[in-house]
Amino acid sequence: MNINDIRCILIVGMGTMGQKIALQCATHGYEVIAYDVSRQSLETARANIKCYAEQLVDQKRLTPEESNVALARISFTTNPDEGTRVDLLSESVPEDPDLKAKVFAQFNRICPPHTIFTTNTSTLVPSLYAEATGRMKQFVALHFYGVWDHNLADIMPHPGTSPETVKIVTAFAKRIGQVPFVFKKEIPEYVANAILAAIASTALKLVFVDEVASVEDVDRAQMIVMGMPIGPFGWLDYVGLDTVLQITQRKAEISDDTQLQTEADRLKSEYVDKGWLGVKSGRGFYTYPDPAYAHPDFLTGAAGS
Repeated sequence: MNINDIRCILIVGMGTMGQKIALQCATHGYEVIAYDVSRQSLETARANIKCYAEQLVDQKRLTPEESNVALARISFTTNPDEGTRVDLLSESVPEDPDLKAKVFAQFNRICPPHTIFTTNTSTLVPSLYAEATGRMKQFVALHFYGVWDHNLADIMPHPGTSPETVKIVTAFAKRIGQVPFVFKKEIPEYVANAILAAIASTALKLVFVDEVASVEDVDRAQMIVMGMPIGPFGWLDYVGLDTVLQITQRKAEISDDTQLQTEADRLKSEYVDKGWLGVKSGRGFYTYPDPAYAHPDFLTGAAGS
């Protein structure tokens, strides 16, 4: 098998990243099957992907004709049996190793023997559920960031991944416009995310545990001193606060860390339980589509949240 044998892509999980990966694959000529267990999630995904395509046209990254062709390449389904004709599966379900294991075990029974399985996990190592895939040699982490604006793609093999799979997935990442970063060994949170996670954890501690600063002031400090276009809380809004809560809660349980548990408890009660999940819900630490940190006067302290 080689890169030219990859023609049809199955995206499992139609959250924000699944949507972006689907459109990215379609704009680069691949047939895409977008799968989710929820019909409502699929309808939301269909609308969001159309909006993303319109944004790319506005930014002159796609022509209107290219956008229409790409959108026509994407089909939406709740039927897992559509996996019988795919060459590569990209999984983007929540960061729960047991859930991911169940998903891969299900599709191992459905997909053809040659299908390569990839996981878009941002915090878990692939060996946690590699055995459940039933095709350990053909399984690797392929983790995306922003896809368009941050086109780095992490490729993390587990000890059982074959060199051929790494080679094909690396070539695939390049074909869909990503810059592949192949890891020498497994590490949770990769490189960029490990750095960002450390910054975010410190930011959450300052606000939720130490209570020494506001969300806005922490972001201002980071943006001014480091010259970043967005602070840690703005970044967490893009990640999704439900995802942040899930990751923080899991870390708290594993480490028995009371600080992390406090952060998780406050995230849950003050944001997630209210439906404030970040960019995707229109409100998180900031309100969208016009967050305060995007205002010219935010760094002076004149703009609020």
